[in-house]
Amino acid sequence: MSEQYDYIIVGAGSGGCAVAGRLTEDRAARVLLIEAGGSNRRLEVVAPAAFAKQFHSKLDWDYWTEPEAHLNGRRIFSPRGKVLGGSSSMNAMIYIRGNREDYDQWAADGADGWSYEDVLPYFRRAEHNEQFSNGFHGTAGPLNVTRIPNLDPVSSALIDAAEQALKVDRNDDFNGATQEGVGQFQVTQRKGMRCSAMDAYLRAGRRPNLTIRTRTLATKILIKHGRAAGVETTDRKGNLQRLLAKSEVILAAGAFNTPALLQHSGIGPAPYLRSVGVKPIEDLPAVGLHLMEHPLVYLTHELKEGQVGLFDAENPRHLVTWLRHRRGKLTSNVAEAGGHFRTDSSMPAPNFQVLFAPGFFYNHGAMSWDRPAATIAMSYIAPRSRGTVRIRSADPGRKPAVSYNMLADRSEMDEMVDAVTLAREIAAAAPAREVLGTEITPGTSVRTRDEIAAWIRTSVQHTYHPSCSARIGSPETGVVDANLKVHGIDGLRVADASVMPTIIRGNTNAATIMIGERCAAFARHEDLDASSGLTVAREAGAE
Repeated sequence: MSEQYDYIIVGAGSGGCAVAGRLTEDRAARVLLIEAGGSNRRLEVVAPAAFAKQFHSKLDWDYWTEPEAHLNGRRIFSPRGKVLGGSSSMNAMIYIRGNREDYDQWAADGADGWSYEDVLPYFRRAEHNEQFSNGFHGTAGPLNVTRIPNLDPVSSALIDAAEQALKVDRNDDFNGATQEGVGQFQVTQRKGMRCSAMDAYLRAGRRPNLTIRTRTLATKILIKHGRAAGVETTDRKGNLQRLLAKSEVILAAGAFNTPALLQHSGIGPAPYLRSVGVKPIEDLPAVGLHLMEHPLVYLTHELKEGQVGLFDAENPRHLVTWLRHRRGKLTSNVAEAGGHFRTDSSMPAPNFQVLFAPGFFYNHGAMSWDRPAATIAMSYIAPRSRGTVRIRSADPGRKPAVSYNMLADRSEMDEMVDAVTLAREIAAAAPAREVLGTEITPGTSVRTRDEIAAWIRTSVQHTYHPSCSARIGSPETGVVDANLKVHGIDGLRVADASVMPTIIRGNTNAATIMIGERCAAFARHEDLDASSGLTVAREAGAE
């Protein structure tokens, strides 16, 4: 006989953990959380500065894109967390919600109930902020938000340099009244350790009504009479099992795996599904379309004599300090500081995020440098290009084909070149000259706009923020409605970054947790009162 639960959640990442944590507050609700990976209680997860050690490991889905047409045919590495906590166990822990403009535009484009004022109570509900207690922040939520205890002098100098070069103000809170400006990033850490969504929502006080099944791959959504009835899974030994859901199935497998699972279940563009041997159940053309990501370039410099940065972070003495006191260089999230700015003052909101790292971080950390160095990274946070996620065959064990179609819009390259020029102006400002030496990448031979554009095509990466591949919208242009219900299928919702109508201007972890909070509220027929933050019951028919 098949096991039965009230809710089945696929994916224990940022959204899935938030949904599971909130749904199990109702002790009568039996919840199953399925995760393809295993435990996140590992040094390279818990020690903040070690996050890149997870890339290409068993904790990583290790995605690579198809050849990118506008990047000289390069395939782009795209790490995703295959572990409890998902990518919140793998990321650089930066807590940025995005810009007010992002959410107001969602609402203006038809995502009713997703304006900034609508989503702010859910950000506050999730948050336990150690620095701020005001109308923008929460202090009673499960997700710990703080600053790293030891800001490197190199990061501090680059903040001062950016303030001068970009002509922006110092900003102590990018999640407050304004996002624009430069300063130190807030991070999801607690007492010198990573605070993943798993740590925040599920680690403490494990509830008896929650079952977590790790190393289990969801292969198909079981659909009966137009309703999601459960999930088909395989374990690491290849054993097949069918698990049933009385109330809802909630997908939180991420912007690659959620659309792939929908397609394997017969939900997606019908002609394409037939072409790969999958019988269509619900023709939804937008499943796997509209994929978005933030393009990123790294400018690196050697440090001047007397500056060390994170060059010696792997010295055993720093590990001992962290193990004993949870302090020191291993508490660094690497991208310690930065900010948000516009390359054109007429833009409605910032189009770039700058990130400062007191270490050499290039090509996802895969390249090293034999001397102390620093990185100024430019993330394009207002891209327009859209990509795709498509299954390759009817075999759910095969990874889907992912294409970002990065920099397909010609104007995007112009803005990227502008950003590289501004990064060099930051490096040339007086505070930066005190700590930075010779430019390593792109190097002094790359000077003209054409040369910079050519370098970008050969070196651009991304900021690990795939989204929008199962977006909120109509059945013709989207996958889910404003209550995160999949069009045409009852009892099925999505709660991850794939539902974003457009990518936000900033790191996506905080927003994905907010989406998980909202999904749980929708499933429980609740609202949060915007002024008080208190839960208000809704009639079931209000959806």
